[in-house]
This record gives sequence, C-alpha cells and structure tokens, in this order.
Amino acid sequence: MTESKPSRAPVHLWIVGGLALLWNLMGAVDYVLTMTRNEAYMSHFTPEQLEFFYGFPAWVVALWAIAIWGGLLGIILLLLCRKQAVPVLVVSFACMAATMIHNYGFAGGVEISGGSGIFFSGVVFVVSIALIVYSRAMTRKGILS
Repeated sequence: MTESKPSRAPVHLWIVGGLALLWNLMGAVDYVLTMTRNEAYMSHFTPEQLEFFYGFPAWVVALWAIAIWGGLLGIILLLLCRKQAVPVLVVSFACMAATMIHNYGFAGGVEISGGSGIFFSGVVFVVSIALIVYSRAMTRKGILS
C-alpha cells in the first residue's frame, strides 16, 4: 500500500494564509499592548473603556490569550500545510466566542464599546469561521496533511 503524496499548496493558500497572519498579528499586538497597559496605545480609549478592559476576570483574560495565540498558531500551521490548523483554529474560535459572550452578554460591553465594538467583533467572528471553513476545505483536498 502506498501513501498518497499531499497536493502542492495552491497560490490562494499563501494569499489567504499571509493575510490571515497579518490579521492575527494585529490581534496579538492589541492583546500585548492592552495587557501591558501601554500608555500610548491605551490613551485612545475612554476611562470607562479602560476600566472595562482592565476589569476582565482572569478566566476571560485566559480565554482571550488562548483565542489570540491559538489563532496565530493555527495560521502558522495552515502556512506549514498542517492539518492540525483546523482543531487549533476551532479552539481559538471557541475561546473567542466565549469572551464575546461574556463581554457583550454579561459585562456591559455593548454600552461601553457602542456599535463600533460590536461591528468589529462581528468581523472577527466571521473571519474566524471563514478561516476554519477554509482550513477544513484544504484538509479535505489533501493540501493540509
């Protein structure tokens, strides 16, 4: 019995992966600057927003970290054509969804962030699902092994 050789990665994988890597790096920078309370970065937020961000319970911060770093790892795995990208991206998505449920459903995030925060979170949600669907499709086609 011979193992089939995985297909060569198509150009669109490099385009999607490259854009997703930049997208996830922006999230990682936001996470690091928020967690380190970078004065220049955080000066763009109102005192109420700062209180909101700095008041997250430890479990929300932990899930946020898993979402951010898991998303980055998932995209790196995608670029390396590894099928492990799929479960890593799914875990990242689940953690991100849990933080959104907390922030907007229970912690008053709607009032704090207004429409722009909800819109941006919606974009993050849709992009995350799209990357999972794309990674699954690449696995089914034998691109990710």
